[in-house]
Amino acid sequence: MANHKSSLKRIRQTKTKTLHNRYYAKTMRNAVRKLRALTDKEEAVKLYPTVQKMLDKLAKTNIIHKNKAANLKSSLCQHIAKLA
Repeated sequence: MANHKSSLKRIRQTKTKTLHNRYYAKTMRNAVRKLRALTDKEEAVKLYPTVQKMLDKLAKTNIIHKNKAANLKSSLCQHIAKLA
């Protein structure tokens, strides 16, 4: 167990931030999964800007790495392009 007040506070803060980050990362993963599951191109094109914005925001706040966001956006673009 921690001995200093500052380390106890740091533990509390880390717990809060972890929950916050986990929520947004999970939301992002669900959005990506939902977009990949779509078979209609029009719907996918409508949903893509929302997912793209989400990925950019999460990369900006370091919840996910910027390269991971770029790779996901690229693969989603390819998926949308393949839809008929």
